[in-house]
Amino acid sequence: MREIFAGLPWWVKWVAMPVIALVVFGGLIASVVTFVIGLLFKLLIFVALVGGLIYVVRKFMSSSSSRGDW
Repeated sequence: MREIFAGLPWWVKWVAMPVIALVVFGGLIASVVTFVIGLLFKLLIFVALVGGLIYVVRKFMSSSSSRGDW
């Protein structure tokens, strides 16, 4: 395999082959990147909602405990 690549010009190794790989696997790469970005976005939304819930519960608990017993 190395002997095959050793005889090729630099532009074939560093330009043509990556372009061919992007054309062949471009859809797969795009779908993986889309999945990862979507997962990170959902994780960010989850963290924000849990943080907001904790904030609201603590705020409610502190205001109800300062008013005394019901």
